[in-house]
Amino acid sequence: MVINSNFNISKISQWSYAETSIAPLVVFRIIFGLMMFVGILRFWLKGWIHDFFIQPDHFFHYFGFEWVKPMGEFGMYTIFGLLLISSLSIALGLFYRASSILFFVLFTYVELIDVTNYLNHYYFISLVSFLMCFLPANRSFSLDIWNNHEKILKSIPNWTIGILKFQLGLVYFFSGIAKLNYDWLFDAMPMSIWLQAKMHWPILGSLFTEKWMAYSCSWAACIFDLTVAFFLLSKRYRPIAYFVLVIFHVITGLMFPIGMFPWIMILATLIFFSPDFHEKIIAFIRLIFNLKQATSSGHNSLALAGFKKKFLTGFLLTYVFFQMLFPFRYLLYPGDLFWTEQGYRFSWRVMLIEKAGTAFFYVTDPETGNRGEVNNCDFLTPNQEKMMATQPDLILQYAHIIKEEVESRDLKNPIINAEVYVTLNGSRSKLFIDPEVDLTTLQDNFKPKDWILDN
Repeated sequence: MVINSNFNISKISQWSYAETSIAPLVVFRIIFGLMMFVGILRFWLKGWIHDFFIQPDHFFHYFGFEWVKPMGEFGMYTIFGLLLISSLSIALGLFYRASSILFFVLFTYVELIDVTNYLNHYYFISLVSFLMCFLPANRSFSLDIWNNHEKILKSIPNWTIGILKFQLGLVYFFSGIAKLNYDWLFDAMPMSIWLQAKMHWPILGSLFTEKWMAYSCSWAACIFDLTVAFFLLSKRYRPIAYFVLVIFHVITGLMFPIGMFPWIMILATLIFFSPDFHEKIIAFIRLIFNLKQATSSGHNSLALAGFKKKFLTGFLLTYVFFQMLFPFRYLLYPGDLFWTEQGYRFSWRVMLIEKAGTAFFYVTDPETGNRGEVNNCDFLTPNQEKMMATQPDLILQYAHIIKEEVESRDLKNPIINAEVYVTLNGSRSKLFIDPEVDLTTLQDNFKPKDWILDN
């Protein structure tokens, strides 16, 4: 077994550092940069900078990132302006390294400001932009090498493209694993709810009310997510797999309000195609814009040896293992994951549940016993209230927000309780947390929250 293990590691290492064409990485850089530019611009034009980062009076933080705060109106618009510039610079390969680092830091900062804005594809963008900081995506067909042909590379190590394929494939595969549950496969939930909401569609609308259609879509989505990355790796099945992928994302993009995610995945997964395919794309761009091809005067290489190679190998293995293990942290918590949501985020559970809640918070004066109900609209935006009402850590944070507010109005040591009712995948609404618990006595941490009631 040891011999086989060493042999496999050796083969993986040989493949990782074997050279391949830089073309797929260059095309990915252009696609990623342009898609981020469009996405940031869309976010700006829709007024979401104001709605999400300026309008709210309070923000919900990630545990350990309480120090991350918005920078005010001027600061937030400046940050988004820098995101626009850095994303376009990434696409053009202009000051690429600095632009990649700037984009990663600013984009991740923006996403850490408020948990209620969390989306899986924002997490995906942060991870990809982090990886792009280390990749030589500007060493061909970029403004960085326009007048410095000595930096031009024709080939790069396989790992530089393989790590992006891994990250993309992981999104699909773990989305498929997440669908291996009773509600999704054997009760067609919440697919039945989603399809019935589209019953007004012409032609297909009447089919969306049929149970067999919900089951078919549920199983098809699960099988697609579990297998598509493996088929994309196969030269023989790649064209068919990509065709199915495009159809899948177009349909989901039309049916659900999930922004640019479907279009990002459609274009990003082109990296699975051969170097020849991407070299043709670059040649087409050159033809359209009448760009001349720059050539290097010698053979440049990114070959590493000694400590640098060992460090890079260790970094890549650490990153890969972390990404594979982190989504399974929910196993450390008791109860139904979809109900408690402990370990739910950052685990590629994409479009998986239909959950809604209604939360009533009460403040009691410990001296007089007087009790009053909190008007959530006085403290939260509609989106914040919606997200808070189903997520226990946000419920706890909101209780402490209320405590700070009422204490600022001279009510000392208030007792704060909450009655929260949640419905999951069309089930009857149930009491979510213990209404007798004084939430001000609790502090958020990674331990199981025993004040969440059983589903």
